[in-house]
Amino acid sequence: MATDPTISLKIRTALGEYLKRDPDTILLTQHLRDDLGLDSMAVIELLYRIEEAFDLQIPDQDLTGLTNVGQVVHYVEKRLGKIESPAPVKKAAKQSKSKSKKKS
Repeated sequence: MATDPTISLKIRTALGEYLKRDPDTILLTQHLRDDLGLDSMAVIELLYRIEEAFDLQIPDQDLTGLTNVGQVVHYVEKRLGKIESPAPVKKAAKQSKSKSKKKS
C-alpha cells in the first residue's frame, strides 16, 4: 500500500512526540498497543492530535479499525481524499436469452 510521505511523517511525528522517540524509528507495520505500548487513553490522545493536525473528525466507530500505524496513515489519506476508495463493482447487464435452435 503506497502512502503519502507527508501524511505518514506527520502521523509518525505526532507518535514520536507522544512517545518521546525519533519518528524515523516508528514503522508503518507497528501495532499501536503491542509494539508501541499505547494504552486505550494514549490511542485516543494520539487520534485527537491527528484530528487537530489534519483538521478532521474521527468517528468513534472508526477507532476499532485503527490498530497499527499504517492503518492510521491509510485512514487519514482516505479521509483527506488522497487515495480513492475502490469503485463500486457494476453488475454485468443481463444478457438476453438466446433462442434455442429446435432440431427437426
